[in-house]
Amino acid sequence: MKKLLIGFLSAAAISGCCLFVEKEYSPVIDEGFTSLFNGKDLSGWTGSDAYKVETIDMKLNNGTVAKVPVLVCDPSKNSGGNLVTEKQYRNFVLRFEFLMPENGNNGVGIRVPDANSDAAYNGMCELQLLDDGGSWYYDKEKKQDKLKPYQYTGSVYGIVPSRRDNFDCQIWGKEKNFSGGGSYVRKCGMWNFEEIRVIGSEIEVYLNGYLITKADVSKFKGDGDTPDKRKHPGLHREKGHISWCGHGSRVMWKNIRIKELPDNAKMSDVCPMAAESCPQGFVAYFNGDADQLKTMWKGVTTAESFDNPLVRAKASKEKLAEMQVIADKGRDDHWFVRNGSLYFDGYKGGYSLATKRDYADFELWADWRTLSITRDSGLYLRGAPQVQIWDVYNQWGIGSGALYNNQKNPSQPLAIADRPVGDWNRFHVIMRGEKVTVYLNGVLVVDNVTLENYWDRKQPIFPVGQIELQCHGDPIEWRNVFIKEL
Repeated sequence: MKKLLIGFLSAAAISGCCLFVEKEYSPVIDEGFTSLFNGKDLSGWTGSDAYKVETIDMKLNNGTVAKVPVLVCDPSKNSGGNLVTEKQYRNFVLRFEFLMPENGNNGVGIRVPDANSDAAYNGMCELQLLDDGGSWYYDKEKKQDKLKPYQYTGSVYGIVPSRRDNFDCQIWGKEKNFSGGGSYVRKCGMWNFEEIRVIGSEIEVYLNGYLITKADVSKFKGDGDTPDKRKHPGLHREKGHISWCGHGSRVMWKNIRIKELPDNAKMSDVCPMAAESCPQGFVAYFNGDADQLKTMWKGVTTAESFDNPLVRAKASKEKLAEMQVIADKGRDDHWFVRNGSLYFDGYKGGYSLATKRDYADFELWADWRTLSITRDSGLYLRGAPQVQIWDVYNQWGIGSGALYNNQKNPSQPLAIADRPVGDWNRFHVIMRGEKVTVYLNGVLVVDNVTLENYWDRKQPIFPVGQIELQCHGDPIEWRNVFIKEL
């Protein structure tokens, strides 16, 4: 492991005026999550016999078939019932992937007293899981919901509705992936990624990268004052089990994991260890400071092919300035600082982000996490694609980190080192001349390979250029982006 001098970077630090403390910069990230599903049996769970473990075949784009263990609610054995964790939880972050059948229905019980309790009323709450666009719940011809707003996926059932505004937002026709009715749930048969944050009386639900529910149940007494006019005696429970709430549908889950948080945790500081100190000699392009989005980064636009470095090189100063205004509007409308991370929403009108200065030879550290199944993103080096980021486990069967657009030189990684969707990954990239070396989560995936010029294959890669965080129509988060000129 390479030893670096680590310290806190300020404006003075960039000019070398900063006190540093010697520390190793870790090539891997430990977020502190514990698996709740071992892929073999129901260890750690108890309750309804409608739940079992199966292995399914997942066809990948590289022509292989992956054998994937899943947790299944099997209605052929039992119409439903609850499966609860043996352990009780107070404050936590829960991550999982789920797949809904047509008109599927299930839920996530929060702080439930036992397997026989109704999570929506005797537990703190039930967070709905539903095939939101299914014919039982949504009339596609009339474009009308058939349920109450607080009954769709992510809703605090009976109390707080989730967002349902996903209309004509997605880039490149990706609306076809979603179930309809403005839902952020993908169509039945497609996998979803969800992250639930529960701290005190506050709840946040992120679905496929989008914050769809933000609730504080302390605003309600639970005595009939909620929108459903029902009594919720368990609404203010401070601790309990997590449950899957079966309603007769064959729902599947995988990659279920949880991170417990301290009693004094705050929703505004869910990931207190997210920000890293900047290594000596590096410039912090993003490590949590909201101002860095505009001071260190500029937008990139595809208008008039201005994402092409060759086109930009021929443009006048006046034209460059004109097009940068357009590009920066895309940055301001679609890139945000969310929960201490640099977040791209993946919506129409947004595109890649680029460093304001150009680099020749450089070294880079960057953390990233994708937030949707069959994700896609990457890093452009000197304005050229790309160090690839995608979904190895659900889509390609080929790991991230390699030089995807190479034709003559290696384009595939030496190893698969990706974390599951929703977990943080760490890149370490070194570029000297035409050669690129990439480590992903401490694993060497590209070993001194020539990066070819995608824009003009008759010439070598540009000697100098910007570094870009790529848009590919999917939400993604970045943090701890540090760059050093070599």
